[in-house]
Amino acid sequence: MGNPKSRFTGWRQLGLLLTIMIIGLIMLSGCESVSSRADHQDTWQHIKRRGTVVIGVDDSFVPMGFREKNGKLVGYDVDLAKATFAQYGLKVDFQTIDWSMKETELRNGTIDAIWNGYTVTPQRAKKVAFSTPYLRNRQVLVTKRKQNIDSFADMKGKVLGLQTGSSAQTLLNQHPKLLKQYIKGSPVTYDTFNDAFIDLNVNRIQGLLIDQVYAGYYVKHEPDPAAYRTIVGNFAGENYAVGLRKGDVTLKRKIDQGFVKLAKNGKLSQINHKWFGQDSDSLIKK
Repeated sequence: MGNPKSRFTGWRQLGLLLTIMIIGLIMLSGCESVSSRADHQDTWQHIKRRGTVVIGVDDSFVPMGFREKNGKLVGYDVDLAKATFAQYGLKVDFQTIDWSMKETELRNGTIDAIWNGYTVTPQRAKKVAFSTPYLRNRQVLVTKRKQNIDSFADMKGKVLGLQTGSSAQTLLNQHPKLLKQYIKGSPVTYDTFNDAFIDLNVNRIQGLLIDQVYAGYYVKHEPDPAAYRTIVGNFAGENYAVGLRKGDVTLKRKIDQGFVKLAKNGKLSQINHKWFGQDSDSLIKK
């Protein structure tokens, strides 16, 4: 006859194992359910009834979406999102999120869209659907017109500035024949673009390699924007679009159609001029 205590312990272990397996199956089912909804459920009618679209942002991306000193969220994407959804009688609720978790927040339904200088990439396209790209960003060279620099080659023997750890720094080193081969010595690095523009203005540097969206914003806010020249070279660019759940085909269609309407009625041009002083590199055509 076996030991009753031993048999009891065995049953307890078996019960614990079964409980763990059941919990695991429930969690797996929940994950599959979230994934299935994100890929197949169209939430437009729910958004319409709610009257609000929830957009996830990183609130420190100048000039796309950032906080002013008083805490107010402003930016190019903020204005564009509001104008787009106003056409459908919808308000926008901007939610600051952990940017590293943006796709997870979208797919689990915490937010309805990712809209804050969101770059289109093949990797992201596996997880999300993209609206029509609305803005192109690339690395450009900003100079003072009095320097008579009209091309990257005209930087021969001149000093270049860029931001520490920026895309500009990475691309400059990855493609030295585009610009690096011409400049004098190593580029001067800056923590902020404000400091870089100060040195550009006093001729410590003769060119500044910078994201086009930053360039347009910072040049516009200089005392004399006409004193600057922006030169586009051959560095690869990137497109910004709105990130959406794959199931939200109606929301995507409404955003795409809204972009075209804004281009036709002049509102898009107004937003471009407000933030960049020009029509920038907008990808939305009338």
